[in-house]
Amino acid sequence: MSFPNVYTHRKVAETSAKSCEICFKPSTSVLITDDSKDWFYVCPAHLKDKGFCTPKIDHAAIEARKKKELEEEIERVKKEYEEKQKKKKEKEKEKDDKEKNKDGKDDANKTDNEEKDKDKTKVESPSQGAAASPVSEDDEPRVFELKETFYQQRINKKRQAEIAKRNRERLRDPSYFPSVPKNLP
Repeated sequence: MSFPNVYTHRKVAETSAKSCEICFKPSTSVLITDDSKDWFYVCPAHLKDKGFCTPKIDHAAIEARKKKELEEEIERVKKEYEEKQKKKKEKEKEKDDKEKNKDGKDDANKTDNEEKDKDKTKVESPSQGAAASPVSEDDEPRVFELKETFYQQRINKKRQAEIAKRNRERLRDPSYFPSVPKNLP
């Protein structure tokens, strides 16, 4: 009865909280193996304890996340550049219109004011969009490896549970006990 020493950290609902395996306080954090052979509740504070477990870093997932962030940043910069180019073309077009219409100076002042208002809103919106999309680090499950003593305790506990289950099954089987003698002495 052996299972790998690789546990994934998962959260459960507050109503499903059970006592921590180490300190017996209610906890919603669970460490579970990939094949679901072993799982137990543990406090998040114990996960930071170097004497209990060590986090296993998934370098491929980190690289993929960085690459995704970079692609999003490139896309955002491209959009901003396109908006600036469009704004430049609009300004040049308006200048050409102003030169053609020198009679309507009041109209030109109105368009300048409108243009300034548009610039202010455009300047505010990209910064808000960048702040609204932070990348959280909880997107991926955290993977841990228990220290040898705690891992051995988990194996022993599973082994004892299996032995107890086997003994209960034996006790339920009537052929396990000796039968009463049928012959008279």
